[in-house]
Amino acid sequence: MNNRTQSQLSELTTLLLQKRNAAGYWEGRLSSSALGVAVAITALHFYDASANTSEISSGLNWLETNINDDCGFGDSPTSQSNVSTSLLCYSAVKACSADGRDSSLLLKIGDYLRSQNIDVNSEQLIPAILDFYKTDRTFSVPILTMCALCDVPGKEAFDSIPQLPFELSLLPRSFYSMLNLSVVSYAIPALIAVGIAIFRHKQRKNPAMRMIREASVNKSLALLQKIQPESGGYLEAIPLTAFVCLCLIESGYRDLEVVRDGMNFLKRTQREDGSWPIDIDLSTWVTTLAVKSLRTNLDKVLSQAEKQQITNHLLAIQNKQIHPFNGTQPGGWGWTSHSGSVPDGDDTPGTILALLALNQQNPEVVYESVLSGINWLSQLQNSDGGFPTFSRGWGKLPFDQSCSDLSGHAILAMAKTAHAYRNILSQKQLSAIKKSFVRSVIYLEKHQNKSGFWLPLWFGNQLTTDHTNSVYGTARVTAYLNETLQTQLGNEYSVILKLMIDRGCHYLTSVQNWDGSWGGAKNVPGTIEETALTVTALISNGFQEECTSGMSWLAEKTKSDGIVASPIGLYFASLWYDEELYPLTAYVECLSVTMETISLPPLPDSL
Repeated sequence: MNNRTQSQLSELTTLLLQKRNAAGYWEGRLSSSALGVAVAITALHFYDASANTSEISSGLNWLETNINDDCGFGDSPTSQSNVSTSLLCYSAVKACSADGRDSSLLLKIGDYLRSQNIDVNSEQLIPAILDFYKTDRTFSVPILTMCALCDVPGKEAFDSIPQLPFELSLLPRSFYSMLNLSVVSYAIPALIAVGIAIFRHKQRKNPAMRMIREASVNKSLALLQKIQPESGGYLEAIPLTAFVCLCLIESGYRDLEVVRDGMNFLKRTQREDGSWPIDIDLSTWVTTLAVKSLRTNLDKVLSQAEKQQITNHLLAIQNKQIHPFNGTQPGGWGWTSHSGSVPDGDDTPGTILALLALNQQNPEVVYESVLSGINWLSQLQNSDGGFPTFSRGWGKLPFDQSCSDLSGHAILAMAKTAHAYRNILSQKQLSAIKKSFVRSVIYLEKHQNKSGFWLPLWFGNQLTTDHTNSVYGTARVTAYLNETLQTQLGNEYSVILKLMIDRGCHYLTSVQNWDGSWGGAKNVPGTIEETALTVTALISNGFQEECTSGMSWLAEKTKSDGIVASPIGLYFASLWYDEELYPLTAYVECLSVTMETISLPPLPDSL
């Protein structure tokens, strides 16, 4: 196993290094998105159909080529069909097709929707979509609004679509956590634009509310422009930007600068095959995953100049001002280097850890940036001790609450920082980190299921009954805690950490598939990502038999199919994507940890 593992590690490390861009860091490649294509070509059509004929036609061709066998569409080309994406594709094809050229495609999608009890000619599709997304209107209302604008089932449908309270976006951010808004924190652009579109098309029965909303429109539009990034793409996200543009165009605001910049973003980001991804890229995230995967081999495979190049890039993209999108303080990192990125609670600890790993011999050179990131995290931490993604104490919707995988990531970043700078930090600084660390550990202990698993936030599995992914969440958190134990702070709290690790490991072994792989749950087909991450979590805690069978499955899987990405990424509202670097970085990390474990000296017999 030793020689084979080393050979695989060398081969995949070479492949990983080849994936860097000219600037020396990783950009990755997100899967194309049928949903992104549908909303983008619809926005282009309503903006200027004749000027955008080529882009629209190319997008329609991509949809026709990538329809599923059941005539529906999933979020990625390897995703199962779902009603939401298929409904948006139906609406796009209906609105954008010239002279009925795509009537066959329209009929096919209509057949799929009917098989799911959705009648595109009936207003009953409105309660069906609302019921699917429940109280979270982040996605359901934009879907229904686009459908209505495309006459699915018709413009009269606006009277049945819930009004988004766009006027509330004008209140101070400190009020947001008390408003219990029906959209998540990062969807303010949609709240405004979709809310205005519904307001303009809906029969208004309340004169007082009509006056309030009318008075709020121009101020809301000004806010929309204020938070639009230089790139023109809100959050660098194609669907969000397209929804905003589409709604403003059809509300009479076609000539606004916000719309012009958004449309330029959409045209600039269309791929050669006519498609769009969900987001431009996750360059910060995949770069930090790549650095993390190399572990102790980092100094062997990257020169000092190459490590400095990555370090300089990460330092350059740290947020250094109050962020205009969500008002967070300087110090955090977002998921990409593009201007629409927003600092978040997963990329910030990931970048802190990458900077420390890249500068292990001289951590003082990144001291100020790392400490600024740690301070940013402490300000993000919720009152329950856990960490959310974007905004502290925002609201009640799942994507704004604390979550276990982000909290585990933050725990490791705090522990590694305290360890790296133990001779530099003041007693006050160490005490603050320790206090935040302890609160997070208590949060994790409280939220570990009695079966031993943790659920992640931004990752799921399409094949589990509820689309959650307890394997991914447990593997990630367990691996974070494994590394935390190797620090002074982790050693101080080793008893509770080891208890959580033990529970997590036993859960993971209980859901291994008969073929040695792991999927999102027991008896769910295995993936490279889930299997590799699970072996990484288990192997330093024993479980040799389970890890050996998992490694054998990985070797056979990659030999027969190559490094194939699976749609385990979860954008929001069950919107799936895959990323080409996820399986590669997960497998390299797995092999790296395995080689480290193999090379450890055997324990004395007395132990």
